Amino acid sequence: MRTLSSQELYAGRVLQLHEDRVEMPDGSTAERVVVDHPGAVVIVPLDGHGNVLLVRQPRYAADRKELLELPAGTREPNEEPKATARRELREETGFDTRDLIPLGGFYSAPGFLSEYLHLFAARDLFASKAEPDEDEFLSLQPTSLDNVPNLIRSGEIEDAKSIAGLLRVIFLEDLTD
Repeated sequence: MRTLSSQELYAGRVLQLHEDRVEMPDGSTAERVVVDHPGAVVIVPLDGHGNVLLVRQPRYAADRKELLELPAGTREPNEEPKATARRELREETGFDTRDLIPLGGFYSAPGFLSEYLHLFAARDLFASKAEPDEDEFLSLQPTSLDNVPNLIRSGEIEDAKSIAGLLRVIFLEDLTD
């Protein structure tokens, strides 16, 4: 697809919204509204005792629910994904890692959102200082990795980034070394 025109509808601190007229593969034209996002990271912290460190936090946009999630966060301008992952791990869990393993990534909602999430596993954790953002209210919840499929099945874990990251580690990665 080729962009024919673009109109900015909103520009904020973290994201921008624009409406584009695009040429489709068959030559026809269509309108696309896109939310531009700088990208983010998702971390699967493994404590070496069969647990993953999840965080519970209130999410206003998710019907004001408190969600059980993997640590994650938005990249700062020009920040490498690995640096973002270490920063977010420290901020949200109070742990750092000696072994940060890139596991690829995924788009969160490519029909309208440009956000790409870089996925990492973190092993060999050590205590650090939790420094959540001033608008984050997090509680750490170590959870048996063996119990994660039940938590997904029951709806206790319900956000896409956590489900994708956890299932990737459980079913596709051999991180037992």
